[in-house]
Amino acid sequence: MLKRIFEAPKQSFFLLGPRGSGKTTWLRSKFPDAHFIDLLSEETYYRFLSNPGQFARELSAVSKGGWVVVDEVQRLPDLLNEVHRFIEERRLNFVLCGSSARKLKRAGVNLLAGRALNRAMHPFVPEELGEQFNLEEAMRYGCLPIVHDSTEKQETLAAYARLYLKEEIQAEALVRNLPGFARFLPVAALFHGQSINVTNIAREAGVARTTVAGYLEILEETLLCFRLPAYEAKLRVRERKLPKWYWCDPGIVRAMKRSTGALVVEEKGA
Repeated sequence: MLKRIFEAPKQSFFLLGPRGSGKTTWLRSKFPDAHFIDLLSEETYYRFLSNPGQFARELSAVSKGGWVVVDEVQRLPDLLNEVHRFIEERRLNFVLCGSSARKLKRAGVNLLAGRALNRAMHPFVPEELGEQFNLEEAMRYGCLPIVHDSTEKQETLAAYARLYLKEEIQAEALVRNLPGFARFLPVAALFHGQSINVTNIAREAGVARTTVAGYLEILEETLLCFRLPAYEAKLRVRERKLPKWYWCDPGIVRAMKRSTGALVVEEKGA
């Protein structure tokens, strides 16, 4: 396993990152003695959904001051109330791992009021890959660990795009119009590294402008994209500059655009 440059805090923390970024693998390696609760397991998920008290009973068996890893915590954000209580009463340390911040940001969710730090895990960077880093391959397939470790990188990327629609969007009921969102994704991928033009995206995707604004938020909250604010030299400016839009990985950009061939000149920056 490649060594990540990410260092774990010595206290409870949230660890967020897109699916396939290697969070779970890293956690099992870094915290081998921690009590591990995987909410991706349907049996575990439904057990705590139907009876949240079982979560507290399970935590009660952990030694005082021990570590607990809760994977995919966004699936049951109400469990954070019990996490808060056990941090205070038993001094337990938690790693709260997730691939989406959307449910965690909603009103009423207990974000532990400073008792847990915020950390993020991203795809591999050249420093982590070392001699394995190949610029053209990174630009074509990206550096997500799940893709980097695959012998069939193109098929894995295509499957990743389908999985995102099925697991993150459809299963979590994040949008009402799934076909509209599916049309929006390749258009949004075209704006990688560019200023966002919501009107143009709406026209190309065939959805309302207000809907596009919501779709962009979903991409940010599921940790696939982020906005880079424009530099403004003065505090008071008459013309507001637009932020630029970035996807977290070039391979995901190509998967969303359904680009399967070799890199074109524009992708190489020529």
